[in-house]
Amino acid sequence: MKKHEFFDRTAWESDKKIRRRTFFSFMAFALAGATGIAGWKWLNRQPRQGGALQPLRKTLETNEEILTSAFSEHRLVKTYPKSAAAKNVRVNSLIGTRQNIDVNTWRLNVKKNNGSTLLFSLEDIKKLPEKDIVFDFKCVEGWSQVQYWSGIPLKDFIVANGLQDETKMKYMGLQTPDQKYYVGLDMPSALHPQTMLCYEMNGQPLTQAHGYPLRLIIPVKYGIKNLKCIGTMYFSNQKPPDYWAERGYDYYAGL
Repeated sequence: MKKHEFFDRTAWESDKKIRRRTFFSFMAFALAGATGIAGWKWLNRQPRQGGALQPLRKTLETNEEILTSAFSEHRLVKTYPKSAAAKNVRVNSLIGTRQNIDVNTWRLNVKKNNGSTLLFSLEDIKKLPEKDIVFDFKCVEGWSQVQYWSGIPLKDFIVANGLQDETKMKYMGLQTPDQKYYVGLDMPSALHPQTMLCYEMNGQPLTQAHGYPLRLIIPVKYGIKNLKCIGTMYFSNQKPPDYWAERGYDYYAGL
């Protein structure tokens, strides 16, 4: 075989291999694309469950089971010195906080299992020993910020007011006074030692945008669970309604 014929044959075989690889790569890409489109069409034909397409809700529920099994009241979120806290605290939503609250008439309504309701003024709540927490507040939108809050541990409030029987239920529900925003909390998270009823931010009374006069701070959850401007607290063995879960977000929203 002549030298130039050898090189021509080598180039031809190399070109053939490249064409073959290109063909198979194209076919694999086309198959993956067709599978993805078919899967997307199938997903969108599925019924909705709790605000989300059923397969997605099932995935979120599986995640909840995993996080719940690993939860411990002894596992605390990282805290920081007050000097690390943001001076300009981010506001992410005003749902349920647009009404003007008169602290002189505002009351925290706590519904007991026997049907009675306990009423607490802000001064009643402030009688318990105040504590601070400075932690990295996390939002489901992907941002986080070190923030400084003051108030009382929710667990201390429960014990001080004889609500231990209520906390034998599986869930706690919270609502704003206008009932436009509401969350449901699993009881272990509600009773976590870092979960607090807060009335101060950066050493000052809460602003309206941040939940005046009283809000929930629950560091083991994403921000969507940190209800502002609490009006009502109640207890249930069924999952209470949850504003963002009804719109397709994770009900548990744990970190």
